[in-house]
Amino acid sequence: MSGNPFYRLAPFIQEYIYTHGWTELRAVQVEACRVIFETDHHLLLAAATASGKTEAAFLPVITLLHENPPSTIGALYIGPLKALINDQFQRLGDLLEEARLPVWHWHGDVSQSHKIKLMRNPKGILQITPESLESILINRHTEIGRLFGDLRFIIIDEVHAFMGTDRGSQVLCQLERFMRLTGVNPRRIGLSATLGDYAVVERWLAAGTGRLVATSGMRTGPQKVRLAVEHFSGPDPRREEVRGAASKSARLESPTGGNPPFSPYDEYVFDQSTNRKCLIFTNSRTEAEQTVATLRQMAEERKMPDIYHVHHGSIAASLREAAERAMKESIGPSVTATTITLELGIDLGLLERVIQLESPLSVSAFVQRLGRSGRRGAPAEMWFACKEETSPRDLLPDQIPWPLLQSVAVIQLYLEELWIEPAVPRKYPFSLLYHQTMSTLAATGELTPAALAHRVLTLSPFKGISREDFRRLLLHLIEIDHIQRTDEGCLLVGLAGERVVGNFRFYAVFPDNEEYTVRDESREIGSILTPPPQGERFALAGRTWEVLEVDIKRKTVYARQVKGRVRTSWTGGGGSIHSKVTRRMKQVLAEDYVYPYLQPGAAERLSQARELARKTGLLQSDIVSLGGNGYVVFPWLGTVAYRTLDRCLRLRGKDLFGIRNVNGLSPYFLTFGLEGRREAADVFRELMERTGDVEQLVGEKEAPVIEKYDEFIPPPLLRKAFIHDYLDLEEVRSRFLETGGT
Repeated sequence: MSGNPFYRLAPFIQEYIYTHGWTELRAVQVEACRVIFETDHHLLLAAATASGKTEAAFLPVITLLHENPPSTIGALYIGPLKALINDQFQRLGDLLEEARLPVWHWHGDVSQSHKIKLMRNPKGILQITPESLESILINRHTEIGRLFGDLRFIIIDEVHAFMGTDRGSQVLCQLERFMRLTGVNPRRIGLSATLGDYAVVERWLAAGTGRLVATSGMRTGPQKVRLAVEHFSGPDPRREEVRGAASKSARLESPTGGNPPFSPYDEYVFDQSTNRKCLIFTNSRTEAEQTVATLRQMAEERKMPDIYHVHHGSIAASLREAAERAMKESIGPSVTATTITLELGIDLGLLERVIQLESPLSVSAFVQRLGRSGRRGAPAEMWFACKEETSPRDLLPDQIPWPLLQSVAVIQLYLEELWIEPAVPRKYPFSLLYHQTMSTLAATGELTPAALAHRVLTLSPFKGISREDFRRLLLHLIEIDHIQRTDEGCLLVGLAGERVVGNFRFYAVFPDNEEYTVRDESREIGSILTPPPQGERFALAGRTWEVLEVDIKRKTVYARQVKGRVRTSWTGGGGSIHSKVTRRMKQVLAEDYVYPYLQPGAAERLSQARELARKTGLLQSDIVSLGGNGYVVFPWLGTVAYRTLDRCLRLRGKDLFGIRNVNGLSPYFLTFGLEGRREAADVFRELMERTGDVEQLVGEKEAPVIEKYDEFIPPPLLRKAFIHDYLDLEEVRSRFLETGGT
């Protein structure tokens, strides 16, 4: 290859680059060309959002596929979201037309006719979700060789979204199963803008292949950033109405028939998004719905146009796509409230602003969301809006503005250290083990126990699971009729197992509640978990609907749009906060520095919190008296260690020291009562000394059901997984033995 990789690319790609006005290849694209053209290594492309990672992967791959056309699908692109696949499908179309390489997309919203065309002529590039890939492994098992026998490349987009999750481990299982069925070892290319420990990611990317991984790109901060954090305190004027929002009487209307007053927080979000192309990120579907409903009503009262959209997993595909088009193509202002569904990768054009309501749960999420803006040379811009409802009767821990502290901590960890949470894979992913065991049996028909163990336990995510544990799982599945044993001693899917495997929801390893489809007269609106009775109201797609009819058999709600605002809640959400984030939150309280991005309300509220911390001594001792026998502990630990400490207090503390009434807000604080006259700090130290085994924190018959298929796992295995993967006694003991709780 000459010094300039541009001349190594296919001629039609060179023409594509010229016609799109590129003056040169970016650094990540040059390095990707070098690795792909000159080595046989896997490639990890770790570079900032909008740095050209997608083109860096595809330009050299398309060149090689064009020069030596494969006889089957030549490249497989795995994306975490349907919307991301749709976006990439459109971006690749024009380029691949010149290459005469077909590009296909395959997920739940793609028509059957499109999939049939691919099956008839499996060539080019296939873009797919892990769930659809699982479906192919099960239902097209005998055709895998015909479809993928000459597969050359596997591109995994947004690698960080898969790392450390059952879904990511599912992808590894799928790729290793493909290798065994086809006899080929495709090169893997991972893409991400938010990675922590590169070595961990490299090991994940190479799992089961024996190839080396070359990493291109360096962890660098954004060149241009505009940040603003504002905070609002006080009671919400609509709080009481929202609490009763499950019925018609819960309409957000005042007793006199007018609308309730909007809070300063509402006014701020409205003002910061008005007349702009803007994404509003929320941490839940409920908050996204409520936000758009509020903004719509504010716009209506001001006689301003309705430019508002909602984008989350319970919105119908047509409405999600309408929101995406509005953000990409609209000339004028457009505002979409969203969750993680627009956090990843999709090019929404020139966004003028990103707004974050409350704090993102991780530094990784902050970086991803910030990266939605700042394209085409404009500064990345993100405005935080935090709020709290305060009362003079609040106890000390409730007087701390936790979302504000977390917002500052997340920002500072990235600006100061470019730190991002590392991915931690689970040692005992028994839910995934059930899934891949049943998937393998469903695909093959029947196998001997030894053959099944060889196929499943040799997959890289299960390297920590013993043959004895697998044997215990199989015996349990036979007992509950998920697996049957034939007269010849082989295993196959049992009657109860068929009901699980035969449902399309089986393809996913993440929990997905079976929701009711909502339709008006002409179209699907989305879905809700629990339908209200006929005549009552609910919120969806940022609008209010009245139930006309509920068809239980078809799981369909027929509704009509009405005026007013109510609140619909979805289960799920949440996440795990890293201990480094909470430790940085403590540092935020201890510092005197006024961060330049703090707006007046946030600066004043942080100053108040710092003064409170100094007066109460919570920076000197993490265990503070609340008066009488009541105490609060500020552990400054992450979610996993906090869960462990909570169990220490509830189980061991109760028996050893009479600790009672343990409550708290994870992972920020725990309140408790302590009998007797002993110093709380001494009690904590002795509690840690006398709790040396994490098994002391889990009941003998306790088997927490957490993951999707845990209900089918024998209790002893669930207990084992919970002890090793969901608790961290070592960190808690270190925290309170070495520091003494200070």
